[in-house]
Amino acid sequence: KSLREMPHPLATSSSEEMGPALTPSPDLLLPRSIADKDLSLPNGTPVDTSSPASSSSLLNRLQLDDDLDVETRDLFVTVDDPKKHVCTMETYITYRVTTKTTRAEFDLPEYSVRRRYQDFDWLRNKLEESQPTHLIPPLPEKFVVKGVVDRFSEEFVETRRKALDKFLKRITDHPVLSFNEHFNVFLTAKDLNAYKKQGMALLSKVGESVKYVTGGYKVRSRPLEFAAIGDYLDTFSLKLGTIDRIAQRIIKEQLEYLVELREYGPVYSTWGGLEVELSEPLEGVSACIGNCCTALEELSEDMTEEFLPVLREYILYAESMKNVLKKRDQVQAEYEAKLEAVALKKEDRPKVPTDVEKCQDRVECFNADLKADMERWQNNKRQDFRHLLMGMADKNIQYYEKVCVT
Repeated sequence: KSLREMPHPLATSSSEEMGPALTPSPDLLLPRSIADKDLSLPNGTPVDTSSPASSSSLLNRLQLDDDLDVETRDLFVTVDDPKKHVCTMETYITYRVTTKTTRAEFDLPEYSVRRRYQDFDWLRNKLEESQPTHLIPPLPEKFVVKGVVDRFSEEFVETRRKALDKFLKRITDHPVLSFNEHFNVFLTAKDLNAYKKQGMALLSKVGESVKYVTGGYKVRSRPLEFAAIGDYLDTFSLKLGTIDRIAQRIIKEQLEYLVELREYGPVYSTWGGLEVELSEPLEGVSACIGNCCTALEELSEDMTEEFLPVLREYILYAESMKNVLKKRDQVQAEYEAKLEAVALKKEDRPKVPTDVEKCQDRVECFNADLKADMERWQNNKRQDFRHLLMGMADKNIQYYEKVCVT
């Protein structure tokens, strides 16, 4: 049953009560061919794009989406339990990857293996090599997590664990990538190094299979649909990068302000010890400043741990999509070059050579896969940003409520 037909106890406000709808910036509008389509979740459930009555109703509706999707899933993957390993040559962190499945491709219903960051990187590279027409989810950057210096600190490790968990869940939810043989190996193999060594021996063959990606061809012009996607990705990356920089600056200023507040509050408490008649109001001011410190610290942590990672993930996601778009252009350029070569030969038999037909098939495959992945990415983006922005609005409301009450 679709969410449009399901009554919701919290979604009682009418559209008139919500006030006039806000019009988004034209710079962030989707390509028309994509924006005009009805949205749906990967399981086919239609998505209601109307504004929610409240952030609570939105979060409940998103939970309903998750519950419906769980009913159709047959593969579940989680990343947890980070552990630090200290060796003679290096120190690194491993994560437990737990898999539960009912798919016939797996010999067992459940697996548990430990993987380090470079193993996740190996998986992503293998997916890019074997599935060049598809959008591969991004990994978190290896050493750079903004605001964190020590890559073995609890904050860094937890931020990375969440990102790696989301990376695998993105692959798990993909109708093609989730069936990739390298993904199966990553989830099940006790010793992944054996597969890595085997893969290195086949690098030359892999290079041959994707040589069209790095060829010297140049496409004349992108079809309008893909040109619109490219323009949208450029604008999206620019806008999101600006938001990321401003958010970083806000957090920095909040932390600097927090340091001042922590020094400021105790002064009133000390003063109250010297002024007996004023001790009660002075202690009250000190306690109020202490409550403000706690509320501001919680708000800064939420922005650092919840808001910024999503921004960064989608900046990297946009770059991944641009790379797939470039590969698609390369294949189209190769196809155009082959057609020209055939035309110049002026053969008596106007039969199109087999390699030209294969190249045309690759172009069509790229077009279909890229459009499908773009639509899936847009659906996920809408869900993620609605959840993120409504959640951050709630956090800010809670912050000001705590400050005003004190």
